Amino acid sequence: MASRAADWLPGCRGGKGAWPARYMYRLARLSRGIRVEETRASEPTSTDSRTLDITRRPPRTPPDSTRFTPLYSRFTMLPVYRQLVRLLLALSSLQQLAEGCSCALSHPQDAFCNSDVVIRAKVVGKKLLRDGPFGTMRYTVKQMKMYKGFDKVQHVQHIYTDASESLCGVKFDINKYQYLITGRVYDGKVYTGLCNFNERWERLSLAQKKGVNHRYQLGCNCRIKPCHYLPCFVTSKNECLWTDMLSHFGYPGYQARHYACIEQKEGYCSWYRGMASRDKKNAINATDP
Repeated sequence: MASRAADWLPGCRGGKGAWPARYMYRLARLSRGIRVEETRASEPTSTDSRTLDITRRPPRTPPDSTRFTPLYSRFTMLPVYRQLVRLLLALSSLQQLAEGCSCALSHPQDAFCNSDVVIRAKVVGKKLLRDGPFGTMRYTVKQMKMYKGFDKVQHVQHIYTDASESLCGVKFDINKYQYLITGRVYDGKVYTGLCNFNERWERLSLAQKKGVNHRYQLGCNCRIKPCHYLPCFVTSKNECLWTDMLSHFGYPGYQARHYACIEQKEGYCSWYRGMASRDKKNAINATDP
């Protein structure tokens, strides 16, 4: 009875009805998605002499550029991204240039003392020099009087400034007005800009005209201390407190137009108001302009 059970029970070794091992292996491979091809020998000698040809599914072909365009588009679009980045950087640099000229408020006396050349001149011509990305504007001037800079240049014929106002370039009207022009000297050339003190001569107050003549020079050893917020104090004897920024009238204020910080005895500096001849001896306290 046991032998008959072994004849038909599947998986029993030695039975006539037992499943061959190759069928069990084929079933297991098919369940995993592997194709199994069975071939017999030309002349099998026994039931166990069958040969198996077991092969896997053919490997997938490598993806080509046409089938996987989204995958490779990241690499083909890199030059475009670089161009966009460069464009954004250029736009940001132009925006910085548009907002690039920023000058701190300066009293006319400080502008005079910190300049190499101070002249009164009439602008009679201009020419754009292509010596950079934005160029340099060269103004031809007719010098009327020189107040400072005799040791730098003998006579000023040209004034140089940046052609773009975003780079603090200044613009002068041609053959219209006389200007007070302040600037620095580089390689024998006079350069000026929006951060320098440049004003039409008729717009200057009497005290400012007297200041560029001689008074400002007397106070170049003094320090004008701006006061933006209260309280403000002087910290040394050579300081004059400048409070125009506290006024709602804005800049230029009353001190800038009518006062000069002059050095007095023993190195003390104080504001000096010289509007008229009767006020020549009107020296005031450094903290009360």
